[in-house]
Amino acid sequence: MIDDTWYIRPEGLPESHAAGGIVVRLDGEQVLLALAREKGYADYVLPKGHVDPGEEIEEAARREIEEEVGVSNLELVETLEVKERLDFKKTEWKITHYFLYKTEQIEAVPTDTKQHDSMYWVPLDPLPDFCWPEQRALVEENGFRIRDAVDRKG
Repeated sequence: MIDDTWYIRPEGLPESHAAGGIVVRLDGEQVLLALAREKGYADYVLPKGHVDPGEEIEEAARREIEEEVGVSNLELVETLEVKERLDFKKTEWKITHYFLYKTEQIEAVPTDTKQHDSMYWVPLDPLPDFCWPEQRALVEENGFRIRDAVDRKG
């Protein structure tokens, strides 16, 4: 179970940087989010992953999004927040940089299926259950930015 202890950094724990994002598109009047599921779990996650050595953070976000949900036609809307927590194995302190992207891409298949075997376009309202509370909070806190992004033309 994910509780508050996942957000308290143990002393001496190494850190790693990750990047990912909120990817949105319009389907008629409905705003949809691109989400993945960890294999063996029912809850959703935002696409994100490790930043490779020498890789720019936003470049890593694009790569991870394509790997985890298969969306490659991304338009950067803005840089969002940085969230921190323990990684899933509790062996690293994960510092994740998030970006907001919009896309018109409908069909998408993950290219790296080790952790995520499929992607899902899910409605922004109501939000589904998320594995990580900080990811759900990120989407909720940026709801106005998300809606504004898909309302923009061009």
